[in-house]
Amino acid sequence: MEKVTIFDTGYFYADGGAMFGAIPKTAWNRKYLSDAQNGCILAMRSMLVKIGERYILIDAGAGNKHLKALSYYRFFGLKDIQEELQMLGIKPETITDVVLTHLHFDHCGGCTYRDDNNQLQLTFPNAIHWVSKPQWTNFHEPHPLERNSFFLEDMKPIENAGMLKLIDHTQLIYPHLTLRLADGHTPGQIVPYVETDTETLVFAGDVIPLFASLSPEWISAYDLSPTISYDEKTMLLKEAVFHHHRIVYCHDAYTLSSRVKQTTNGLFLPERESIVYTDPPL
Repeated sequence: MEKVTIFDTGYFYADGGAMFGAIPKTAWNRKYLSDAQNGCILAMRSMLVKIGERYILIDAGAGNKHLKALSYYRFFGLKDIQEELQMLGIKPETITDVVLTHLHFDHCGGCTYRDDNNQLQLTFPNAIHWVSKPQWTNFHEPHPLERNSFFLEDMKPIENAGMLKLIDHTQLIYPHLTLRLADGHTPGQIVPYVETDTETLVFAGDVIPLFASLSPEWISAYDLSPTISYDEKTMLLKEAVFHHHRIVYCHDAYTLSSRVKQTTNGLFLPERESIVYTDPPL
């Protein structure tokens, strides 16, 4: 394992009631901030993993193609993912793989962009784009409850270019990088497990989007199947406790990652000494 870099591609506001579902605001607002409109700031987090000669990007943010159509999310602080990578010394053409946890706009919108002639182009033209088969099917035939989260422009050019790779089960795709599938939020979400020299990082995606979402019962109203989300989250957490995994929170604007522990009464809590905070967005 050579290097892992975690960075944000921007922020948006999501309704707190949607993010925490049946949990009352009097409870969740003690753990996650909201504004006068009940809006919670969410990050769009990506992770760059270097394994040998491969440069693997996990999630690509929203990009800028759909900002007008999605203006109610109040995007701000958006960063061009190509420029962010170049600041790390990586050209977009150098990326060999893009792993997409799922195909909602805030995770894959940055995979394509419109050039000066308004033509769609691949942001990472030489990269294999990894997606689960269940999610790909769902992308084309979405349930009405999540239809507005998908845009064909984000992924169709990738398929047309022959740069799409579908998986339907847990796979070790490269040394130190395993992709697992989880349902609940959306069918076939990919959860990458990255083994570093010191620990295993779990890019939990929307299985556990926020530090405040650690409790299995705290399930987003965006999840299509909350009972399945509960089971998937519980399984991930139990494994994280047993193996001392570090969970990366892809949407938390204030907390980057933590390891977790389980109390004698079954509660999952962060290991305080292992919490890594991120600079809050302005």
